[in-house]
Amino acid sequence: MSNAYDVIIIGSGPGGYVTAIRSAQLGLKTAIVEREHLGGICLNWGCIPTKALLRSAEILDHANHAKSFGLTLNGTMTADVKDVVARSRGVSARLNGGVAFLMKKNKVDVIWGEAKLTKPNEIVVGKMTKPVVEPQNPVPKGVLGEGTYTAKHIIVATGARPRALPGIEPDGKLIWTYFEAMKPDFMPKSLVVMGSGAIGIEFASFYRSMGVDVTVVELMPNIMPVEDVEISTFARKQLEKRGLKIITEAKVSKVDKGASSITAHVETKDGKVQQITADRLISAVGVQGNIENLGLEALGVKTDRGCIVIDGYGKTNVPGLYAIGDVAGPPMLAHKAEHEGVICIEKIAGVPGVHPMDKAKIPGCTYCNPQVASVGLTEAKAKAEGREIRVGRYNFNANGKAIALGEDQGMIKTIFDKKTGELIGAHMVGAEVTELIQGFVVAMNLETTEEELMHTIFPHPTLSEMMKESVLDAYGRVLNA
Repeated sequence: MSNAYDVIIIGSGPGGYVTAIRSAQLGLKTAIVEREHLGGICLNWGCIPTKALLRSAEILDHANHAKSFGLTLNGTMTADVKDVVARSRGVSARLNGGVAFLMKKNKVDVIWGEAKLTKPNEIVVGKMTKPVVEPQNPVPKGVLGEGTYTAKHIIVATGARPRALPGIEPDGKLIWTYFEAMKPDFMPKSLVVMGSGAIGIEFASFYRSMGVDVTVVELMPNIMPVEDVEISTFARKQLEKRGLKIITEAKVSKVDKGASSITAHVETKDGKVQQITADRLISAVGVQGNIENLGLEALGVKTDRGCIVIDGYGKTNVPGLYAIGDVAGPPMLAHKAEHEGVICIEKIAGVPGVHPMDKAKIPGCTYCNPQVASVGLTEAKAKAEGREIRVGRYNFNANGKAIALGEDQGMIKTIFDKKTGELIGAHMVGAEVTELIQGFVVAMNLETTEEELMHTIFPHPTLSEMMKESVLDAYGRVLNA
């Protein structure tokens, strides 16, 4: 078998494996290099298994409030951490096998090992330096591995890893990253979560549902800092109603380790320090691109703040070398990586009509309870750009389906350009909003105006009706409020 390819992709996360499939569809001889497990962080340690954990938490929450639905449970509903984790790992294992099937189906060669760039069009693959995490998915024997491989085009899709703060580095025992938080060998009684982005808040929400005493510490004035302030403020109130303790405008300046607990020194903006003792601390202060040990420096590949610099088509400053996904910079989201990879490979293949991704139309979702989802400009950013805007709001407590579901706490907010009627932002908090947001993403991508949205018929009774009501509210035409 020849070691020469049209395209080699380093990394098999969502960006990498989707790009490999599209590359093969376009008739390019394609290989993908993986050092650990197919599907990358998202499938094995991020997007998918966390949603499995949160599903268990959601069912437990519903069971604990069964009486409000007229139901009586005989006995006490409890969570078995071992079984909850086992289900989550089983979901990942199933999808891991699915990626392997897709590679075989699309005739993409999988090269097992750790890749290093030696030339713009050449890599050397060494031994796997990390063990396969899931024993039920061992690396197949007798497949491609160590050796030198060449390709006309090489795409780096190596993803990202948890960022560590100096002096508060995760140790896998008392200070966790999402790796340990996803596979706890016991359920802690108390927990400090450092950082309130999507990862931090999702784990805080999960562990609170499991009955853990959770304290979240956030440096910024609002939790989930990238979200619209009105939405994050609403979410905070709901999370606090569930018993989460949230401290904003504060930082963990120091962590003392005991035999089986930590003491976090939490410093507020006025310089005051309080000590919080807990069984464990989760460090969720962001992620950083995996750019080390790839040979980028020797090739002169330009990087910035830990990420590879690319143009709108994934091209680096070195001909024949590309980058996509988390390693190519924010937003560090799986769906961004997938779309970025498709754009990159279609440009390489000469597909007509390819254009750069519009990052303003990338949705973001946080799967805490309540869920948060958004796309486009926040109200503050729209005003900062000098735009004249119209803002619409609609609350879940006026929606029949939400009330029937027992999920009447939430809000949908839409932002329009006052002059053109263009939808420039949509922000949601409440039940199932991560499934609703795509409606506004489609509308924005089609450059839909407020008039077209107002004349769109939404089915009744649904949560989606609130989307239309929010649009109507922006123009003083709301019907059911």
